[in-house]
Amino acid sequence: MSGFRHIALFRWTEGTTTSQQDEVAAQLGELPGAIPEIREYGVGVNAGVNPGAYDFAVVADFADLDAYLVYRDHPVHRAAVDGYITPITAERASIQYEL
Repeated sequence: MSGFRHIALFRWTEGTTTSQQDEVAAQLGELPGAIPEIREYGVGVNAGVNPGAYDFAVVADFADLDAYLVYRDHPVHRAAVDGYITPITAERASIQYEL
């Protein structure tokens, strides 16, 4: 497969509820229907197998860098980030790379 992948990992602030995590997952789950540049999209809550892991992950695949940039800057994505993710994020890590 060729393309471009974005991975984001989040640690939530102390006191983040399961309901808030579910809402983040629901908001992000709407993005593939709103942003046609998304090729594949997955989100998930940490399974709790290894200590020290992040709480939540996003893995998104695109045809190329330009498609990723459309996603990154898309108003629906920005609304999900600004309204649901940023308020509960203690730490974030991300990486983007070519497939």
